[in-house]
Parts: sequence; structure tokens; C-alpha cells
Amino acid sequence: MDQSPGPLADLCGAPTIASLSVEVTGLELTDRLLEWPADVFALVGTVLGRSHAYRFAVSPPAGQGWPPGGSTAWNGSVCAAAEQWAAWAEAPDGPPPALVADAWATLRGGASTPLHDIAEGHEWAVCAALLVLLAAADEACAGIAAAVDPVKAAGYRFRARAGELLARTGSLARIPRDRVGVLPKARTPPGGISFRSLSRYLCLRGPDVDVTWSRVPARRSAVVQQRTNILLLPWPLRVRQRDFRPVPGSVRRAENEPFGLFEFAPAEHFDLDLVERSLCAALDEVDSVGAVFLPESSVPADKLPPLEQLLGRYGVTLVLAGARPTTSAPGHLPGNWVHLGVRVGDSWAHYRQDKHHRWFLDESQINQYHLAGALHPAVRWWEAMEVPRRSLQFIELGEGLTLVAVVCEDLARLDEVAELIRQVGPTLVVTILLDGPQLGSRWTARYASVLADDPGSAVLTLSAYGMVERSRPTGQPPSRVVALWKDPARGLREISLDPGAQGVVASVAALRARRRVADGRTPLDNATGLTVAGVFAVHAVETTAPSPAGHPSQGSFPVDEVDLTIVTGWAEALADVLEHAPAQAPELVADAMSGAPWRARLGLPEPSAPLASTLAAMCSAISTADHGDSDGLSLARVLAGLDEAPADGEAPVSLARSVLRWALEPRQEAAGATPSPS
Repeated sequence: MDQSPGPLADLCGAPTIASLSVEVTGLELTDRLLEWPADVFALVGTVLGRSHAYRFAVSPPAGQGWPPGGSTAWNGSVCAAAEQWAAWAEAPDGPPPALVADAWATLRGGASTPLHDIAEGHEWAVCAALLVLLAAADEACAGIAAAVDPVKAAGYRFRARAGELLARTGSLARIPRDRVGVLPKARTPPGGISFRSLSRYLCLRGPDVDVTWSRVPARRSAVVQQRTNILLLPWPLRVRQRDFRPVPGSVRRAENEPFGLFEFAPAEHFDLDLVERSLCAALDEVDSVGAVFLPESSVPADKLPPLEQLLGRYGVTLVLAGARPTTSAPGHLPGNWVHLGVRVGDSWAHYRQDKHHRWFLDESQINQYHLAGALHPAVRWWEAMEVPRRSLQFIELGEGLTLVAVVCEDLARLDEVAELIRQVGPTLVVTILLDGPQLGSRWTARYASVLADDPGSAVLTLSAYGMVERSRPTGQPPSRVVALWKDPARGLREISLDPGAQGVVASVAALRARRRVADGRTPLDNATGLTVAGVFAVHAVETTAPSPAGHPSQGSFPVDEVDLTIVTGWAEALADVLEHAPAQAPELVADAMSGAPWRARLGLPEPSAPLASTLAAMCSAISTADHGDSDGLSLARVLAGLDEAPADGEAPVSLARSVLRWALEPRQEAAGATPSPS
């Protein structure tokens, strides 16, 4: 297997597999790539994508067939080889599984094959090897992220290491991010044939978008279906003309299509008391509210901390709000972003998704929103905001539920960010806007339909009622539709704000969704889908009862958000191994600790002191439960040890116990045991 690749292709410099390996990975096509499945996925995926040879999975060349050995044998053989490959990658001594080794040998033997010959299917053995390696690498990475219950007998250390690599670098591959990256995939295309159709768990991304993949502790459900209630507050409820202001001195090119900058600064103050009274009204109807969503530029940045403190007292675990700055540095334009806060215990983890495209108001929109008294209709007005580098924040909330939030036109622009969203297929895409009514006939519904149809994401758009009320296009009746939901199961639903109401509660149900793949592997119901089960109007109560005592503080985390993702990933890995292969737990514990040699091999830094303390506390809870007797390690033993531990402890210890408990308890419940008291 150590033979050198053949000479590069013809004298014209046509690209070959070997030359593409150097371009994509920066490395020659050597066996070192085989030691990490995501690296192989990056290489063979790029070859298949550029040559369009992925199509051979459904339409092989004349005289050839796919999959090898027939569909039934193929699914079993590739899944078994993938699991063995994941285990072998933990300590790559000896040969890898035969299916992978044989395909790799064929690929290396055909390294000098021009991509043109791959595209035409002339070298079928090499084409088949590419398809085999792609499928095996895809399956080997199942369960790292964005999947529900991927039960595996081996590869626990590989998946945990890959999760930390993803948190640190934004990619599952060891390849530098300025070349190509590999990300988890949440939803798969339901039909058609493209490169995206050929993988179930992984996707490729280019270097154009910075990616952050975050995981937060979220309690898994012991049942297939679960439901959460989201309070939609379409604020400001009133928008005035004077809320739109020209930036002084910004108008340019007065003689030919003049343009200038405007800012949105609503006079209506952000009313925390109204938030609380609306929340109380919602909780009079339902037993809990899990999330609160607000539109673009609805919350001044300095109001975010007290908002989170308020929501925490009522048990809300997620806030998604359009933030607007209250100050900006001299000479710099302000930002426009989505603020995402996730409550973990008594603290909030914070994430930010910047807006990439400025709002543009031309004469027709100025007339539509009746803003001519503030903005001259002969001027083309652009939003006064800094345009940041393209970046995308994925947040995994448990149960395979992956969330992406974008602002307004970022949903509609067909750029690198939009393409990456389609590649990953997040469970839910939330778009917050300052826009007119969210009708099924308008632009937001068209772009929501694209994502709902392929790859199957649910899409929610939410606008401010004040803007909906101002939107009066000629010949169109007034509307109260402030939000729009689209999902592949139940289609499109317009959500209106009733007269006198301050918000709407949407009850969202989670259910298992199917992952299909075009290469002949068996479909699996291990993705998560969302659908709206019901909506009702919220009329704020006149007064509130005394605030509940739950989670009043807003303490700081002992670790940052990247480290929280790492802690969450190791907790999930430890829970998986305790549930399915407890004999392997000591090796996994050793991998999590500082000083484990695998980090240096992957080029990762040692854990920071707070992270090291948190991981050590979590691993100690596992090791302490190992009494060395015939009963062995188990979920029940570890949970019992957590219950017996003193309640007081340093912040890293408390975080470790909380995160580990969230990972363990639902597995215990699913096994039919009595849940451990919290």
C-alpha cells in the first residue's frame, strides 16, 4: 500500500487524482490520509464533485453496475467496514478493513488518471473505488454530530476526537481550512442526483465562509416525539417614519443615481415589563415556553443581559433576537446581528450571527412603507452597517436538532452562505426581518420553499408588526401576517398577530426524519424534523405575579463557548460508551484528559486550565463509579455517584456534573429505569 502515485497526467497539465490531492490537501496521495476518514472524504468528494462522477451511483457507464454485490450486500458491507475503520483510526496499527484497503489501493494505483477519464467513466475500477471510499468515510463519521441514536459498537474515541477537532477548527478534516473543510450534515436531499445526494452524514465546504459548529447541553427525550413552545414577539409593534434617519453627509453621486446611508433607530423603547407580562400570558396557556424569538434590530444590545435574566426566571432556555448596537466606535459603522443565548444551568452561553447584506430601500419600497417624509425617494438608500467577512454559526441543540439564524436578505442572496446552508441542511433556519407581511406569495416564502424542499429544513421567518402595518403596496389589502413557517411535512403556514395581541406562541413538534442517500445504502430514520402543531395569540396580562425563583442569576461560565462545545461532546461520547460498550469507557476517559497524545497528532492545543478542570471532573465521575467488580460500569452507577456527590463545588466541577447528567439521564429513562432526581 506504500507504492508511489504514478506520474502526473499528460503534457498539457490536465488535472489528475494525484495533482488534485496536492491541491486539496497540500499532501501527496499517501497512506497518511487513510488514517482519518474525513480527510479521505474531502479528497474523494472533491474528485467526484469536480468530475461529476457522483452520477455513476445511479447511472453507471454501459456494461457496469452499482452498488457492488447488490443493494442488500452493499449496505451491510459498507456499514461494517466503516465502523471498523473508525475503530482502526483510533490507533492505526496493522491494515485497515479490507473493503477500505482494497478501494484505497485501487485509487493509489490509478492516481495518474486524468479527471476527464473519471468524468467519462473510462476507468471504472477507479470510479468505483472513489464511490466506495466516499460511502465508507461518510458512514465512519456517523454520530459525530447532527444525528439521533447512531448506535455503534466501536469508534467511540474516534468520534469524540473528531468532535473536538470540529469545535476547534470548524471542520472534521485535518486539512487546512483555506483549502477545503468537512462538516456534519443534518438533512439529506429527498431526491434528484447531485454530490449532496451521495452522503448521509458529511458535506464539503469551501474556504469562502468561516464556520463555527457549537454544541450545547440539551436534554434528549426518551421518546421519539417531543414538543416545545416558542414565543414570537414581533416587535417593535409600532414603527414611525422618524425611526428611519439619513446618515448626515452620506449622500453621494447626486448627479447620477444618488445613494446614501440610513439608520434604523426606533423611538419605541424595549419594554422588559411587557416581555414579562406577555410571557406570563403564554404560560397561562401552556406549561412551559422553551424559546423566545424577536425580529431584526428589535433589542438594544444593552438590554440583552436583563432580557436573559428575566427569561431565565421563567425557565426559557433559548433566546434568538435581532440586536442593534447602542454605541459604535468613531469612524466605524455599526453591526447588525442575531444574538443567540442558550441557558445552561444558571448561566447563558452566547453566540452571534452577523448580517452580510445591507438592506436597500429604493423608491418603490419607500412608497410601500410610507417613508418619504424621512428618506427622499429619489435617493437609493443603503443600510448603514458594517459588512463583515462571511461566517456562519451552526448550533446543535441535541436530538440531532441543528439551528441556523440569518438576517433578512441573507436568506435570499444566492452566495456562499446560502450554498453552505443547503449543504448542511440544518433542522431549522430562522430568518429575522424588518419586512412587510410574511405572506405565502412574497419573496420570503419562495426562498423558504427552496430549503424546505431540498434539503428538507424547516424555515421560520419573523418580521416586526410595526413594519407589517406600514407595508401598504398599491392595490394590496392590509395584513397582520408577521411570521411564516414552512416545513417539508406540512407545507406552508402563515402566522398572524391578532388585534390587541403582543405575541404569538407556536407549538413546534419534533419527529424522526428520514436520511436518504443515492448510492444504495438503506434509508434511516435518524434525523430530526420539525413541524408546527398549533399557534395561539398572546395578550399580555395586566400585572404579573411575583417572579418565579428559578435561575435568577447570570453568572459567567467557567469555560468559553468553544470549550462548552468540547465538554458537551465528551459528555455525549461518555454517555454513548456507558450505554453500549462500558468496557471501553476507561480508554475514552483517558482520551478526554489533558496530555492525551492524540491532540498533538491532530495539531490541536492542550485544553485550557478551566476546560482541563471541567473534563477532569467529568472523567472523575466516571472513574469513581468503576468499582472493579462484576457489575461493571453503567449509566445507573454513574448517575448514582452524581447524586451522592456534594452539591457545592467549584464552577468547573458543577458544570461537569450538570452536563454529564443531561447526557446520561435520558438514556437511563429510555432503558426503562427510574430517572435519577435532579
